Amino acid sequence: VRPLYVFTPQNWCMTKDPSALKEEGNKLFKRGDLEGALSCYTSALELSACQDQSAVLYRNRSACYLKLQDYSKAEADATRALETDPGDIKARFRRAQALHMLGKLDQSFLDAQKCAQLEPKNKAFQELLGQLSAQIQQKAVQLSSTDSRVQQMFDLLSNSSAQAAQNLVVLSREDAGAEQIFRNDGVKLLQKLLESQQEDFVLPALRTLVGLCTGHQPRTMAIVNDLGMDRLCGVMGSATSAVSLSACHLLQVMFEALTEGMKKDVRGKDEALLPEPSSELRSMLRHLIDMLPASSVSGPGRDSAINLLVKQVPRKSHKNPDNSLSLWVIDQGLKKILEVAGTVPEVTGGPSLTDNTPMSCSVLLSKLYDDLKSDRERENFNKLCEEYIQHHFGSSGLESKLRAIQTVSALLQGPSDVGNRTLEMSGMMEAVISLCASENVTHQQVAIETLIHAAGKAKRASFITANGVALLKDLYKKSENDQIRVRALVGLCKLGSAGGTDFSMKQFAEGSTLKLAKQCRKWLCNDSLLPNSRRWAVEGLAYLTFDADVKEDLVGDTNALQAMFHLAKSEDKTVLFAIGSTLVNCTNSYDVEKPDPQMVELAKYAKQHVPEEHPKDAQPFVEKRLLKLLEAGVVSALVCMVKQESPALTETCKECIARVFLALVDRQEARGTVVAQGGGKALLPLVSESTDVGKIKAAQALAKITITSNPEIAFPGERVYEVVRPLVSLLALECSLLQNFEALMALTNLAGISERIRQKIIKEKAVSKVEGYMFEENDLVRAAATECMCNLVLSPEVQKLYLATDSDRLKLLVLYSGEDDERLRKAAAGTLAVLTGDMPELCTRIPSTTSHWMEILQALLLSESQDLQHRGVVITLNLIQAEKSLAEKLMESEALEILSVLAKGGEASYAPVTRAAQRCLDLALEYRLIKSYEQA
Repeated sequence: VRPLYVFTPQNWCMTKDPSALKEEGNKLFKRGDLEGALSCYTSALELSACQDQSAVLYRNRSACYLKLQDYSKAEADATRALETDPGDIKARFRRAQALHMLGKLDQSFLDAQKCAQLEPKNKAFQELLGQLSAQIQQKAVQLSSTDSRVQQMFDLLSNSSAQAAQNLVVLSREDAGAEQIFRNDGVKLLQKLLESQQEDFVLPALRTLVGLCTGHQPRTMAIVNDLGMDRLCGVMGSATSAVSLSACHLLQVMFEALTEGMKKDVRGKDEALLPEPSSELRSMLRHLIDMLPASSVSGPGRDSAINLLVKQVPRKSHKNPDNSLSLWVIDQGLKKILEVAGTVPEVTGGPSLTDNTPMSCSVLLSKLYDDLKSDRERENFNKLCEEYIQHHFGSSGLESKLRAIQTVSALLQGPSDVGNRTLEMSGMMEAVISLCASENVTHQQVAIETLIHAAGKAKRASFITANGVALLKDLYKKSENDQIRVRALVGLCKLGSAGGTDFSMKQFAEGSTLKLAKQCRKWLCNDSLLPNSRRWAVEGLAYLTFDADVKEDLVGDTNALQAMFHLAKSEDKTVLFAIGSTLVNCTNSYDVEKPDPQMVELAKYAKQHVPEEHPKDAQPFVEKRLLKLLEAGVVSALVCMVKQESPALTETCKECIARVFLALVDRQEARGTVVAQGGGKALLPLVSESTDVGKIKAAQALAKITITSNPEIAFPGERVYEVVRPLVSLLALECSLLQNFEALMALTNLAGISERIRQKIIKEKAVSKVEGYMFEENDLVRAAATECMCNLVLSPEVQKLYLATDSDRLKLLVLYSGEDDERLRKAAAGTLAVLTGDMPELCTRIPSTTSHWMEILQALLLSESQDLQHRGVVITLNLIQAEKSLAEKLMESEALEILSVLAKGGEASYAPVTRAAQRCLDLALEYRLIKSYEQA
């Protein structure tokens, strides 16, 4: 039963007597109002000048924290009480309880033992002591067992047992096992396994080290110093792909352990103060930079080093002003990155590369450039790049010029502003055009790729159209090399799509883009070609699908779609962005600003160009294309793309994937298919690892799924809690009203599942945002916010907000219950029904909210909607149950007659309404406010 009087801050803030505050806190504690008691004790401590009194207050506040399950604060307060009075047995017992819950069994045992010595007959002390003894013995047995198993594995490993190495991996995943391996000189043994260079031993050694380092900074620092980065980088540079990836994962875990440690004042589970790990981090990054141009490093190992730099160096959030790490890497390693980016293995020699290396370099360069925060820093970056390119381009040898052009090509794919600036260097563009006509296949390939990347701006596209189209056509028709022909085709495709989605702006003659697209599809479906060549066919389609005729042809070609989806799942990660762009174009999920009709007319009058939409980009055509893509398996392709661990999966690429998912789930009929094929799970990382626009698109797609699907099925297990934050992020002014509305609907669905999810929503500070949208002018948004609140008030924490006398929350619900909008009325009346049922003290305040409260309630009872009737009669019942005076007011009004009619029921009556109305009359009889028929 809830108390009718709640001790609020307004009551006690006027009191300046710590003793009175302590007594009031004691009363509230006995009533179960822990928050109120906590406030009283805290205020009393601020006012108290007496040390003995403060000790008692700390002891009492410790009891509050114990009840609230905040055990760290409970321990701290009990310790403060004991510092003043070491003989305070209550404080010592509370500290023992807190230490027990914190897992500090040995310390808890000492406190409990002292309590039991002082009061041997106290059952609570003896019970806690017994529990601790049993748990300490059990832990000792576990440690002994773990130690035995670790030693057994060590003995077996000395006899070269591969199975023992695998078992060591399992042991390292347990905290006790990891600690025993580390303390028993396991790192030295693992070092020997790494030096064996046998994959059966190297892989388990790396995975065991992952277990030792995960989330533990002290062990990580020791392991980095013991093994040395030279050895770890050497392992990552291995030609064996599995070994290289495992070493990369280990270094990633090490980086995370060290960077997390830098965020804490106290690091390590033993709470020992440790030196700052920044020097180890810089050393690790220096070794990664040195790996880039090293000839001894394998292609996969080099890709892993670049991938780690991409993940670790740039700031995760630009709100953090410190970009010193990026500046340090640019200073120490930009030339080495450019050296790898400009490598043409067939001509210039140098380090071995994979198909993914050039794209990975471009991504790293782009990330570093984007992390710069001033014109001075960006100018320095430009200067370093120009100096490097000018050095090679100004050399007499053709190989050096080729390296310079290849570097420009990498910059055009990365920080395009820098790439465009270097492209404008004297003679660069002419050299590119000239090399396209070279008889050397490699020279042609480098030049054509640079030409393709250069044709990004309309101005430059016009220049290349005038100077290079004839050359590209000639290469496509006459070259006998497939690598050259497909690249020439992509160059033509990009130039042919320079008008974008503007139907009236085409560089080529009518029908040319369809012919180019047909050839791209032919190349794409040619299984005899290498994936690297087929990837360029997708690049061509990424440009050509701006044309709606091309989109229609592509989605109608099932073989071409499935060939493209197969590439999405292949080892070639460089194709990801091209596929994402193609799908965005096919689904029309790009942003299009529709011009004001009046401005269009003015532009026509002034003979200015007005963009035109292709007739086949109308909504019916788009919906048919979406259906065909679903049937061809687009969801499984998107899911595989999200799972790729590669720098090529850039934030922009992730935005493309999020856009396509949003377009797919826009149709309610498709949401089940998307969820069944793993689309819901794939969207979760996109809400945190994409561009700002991509995050919003992914969050909106999650909202659409959550609205119409059972969230516990769409996002099983703990995953359902991950959905809350992205949905709350849509409750922002920068989001559209549609996004606000869908987020509110989805949160309503989630809030109805369980108290734990409601607590997650509250923790994300969504309640105040939902309340804000309850005042929105848009009817749908206002009703959706009120529906969301209806489910949120099932939580006691939200219910307490309505107890505040200085807000109009309750008044708003009463007034909304009388609105014309039926959906809003249902939501508001439902919320009132819940609140008045769970909090009887609110019932007495309803008459003071508005003079029309009785009319509103009677209108609910007389409503033609059974749902509204039911809500009205439940509210009436709650008011009658809460206080006799309210029952008197209701029985003196027309409500008595209405309830009498409802209680009689009838053929069209709703049973719950009839029962609740009858219960109202029964209570009125008990209060003797009315007489029964027999009494009358």
